[in-house]
Amino acid sequence: MKITIVGTGYVGFSLSVLLAKEETVFALDIDKEKVDLINKKISPFKDMEIEDYLYSQKLDLTATTNKRIAYENASYIIVATPTNYDNDKGTFDTSSVESVIADAINFNKSATIVIKSTIPMGFTELIKNKFNYNSIFYSPEFLRESKALHDNLYPSRIVVGSKAESAVKFSKILSKSCKKNTKDIQILFMESREAEAIKLFSNTYLAMRVAFFNELDTFSEF
Repeated sequence: MKITIVGTGYVGFSLSVLLAKEETVFALDIDKEKVDLINKKISPFKDMEIEDYLYSQKLDLTATTNKRIAYENASYIIVATPTNYDNDKGTFDTSSVESVIADAINFNKSATIVIKSTIPMGFTELIKNKFNYNSIFYSPEFLRESKALHDNLYPSRIVVGSKAESAVKFSKILSKSCKKNTKDIQILFMESREAEAIKLFSNTYLAMRVAFFNELDTFSEF
């Protein structure tokens, strides 16, 4: 099966490496320097497990800047581009996600599109209506920097914002690629809005924990 992953940051590239052991993966990025590094089996960022996988595992992974090569004949197109939160406007900048989805549909009208980027609640349904394309769902990631592949190999849970057949199949693709026993992986199916909320609440909780312990650190200095 051909799977295209758009974006080669922590989320996108760790997923590319994870899935390329079992599937044919194309990693699409606009940065030619990163694409060249990946095709030489060099990680564009520091992650010991990714570096080990690139060296020791046989991966069916091709990086490219060519949209047509990446999108055509892909069964799944995973969007992992960055979305920054605009504090002044109080909204996410989802322009990169929308641009990728527009390109994906233009080149491939039969693929299932999976959004992995951080997005606001209600975005998935909004974008499905905007493009009149139902084969889109949200599936958030819960990764740490420098531990992105490890967290994919041993996931705390897999959240899938759809109950469609393509979503169930996608969850099986993810779990099959993990090192963790599939019986021990909690797979949660729900509506995309619920999945979006889980990601945002998780991020908020982690930020609150960091802020709390920073306050304790400041307190201990006095």
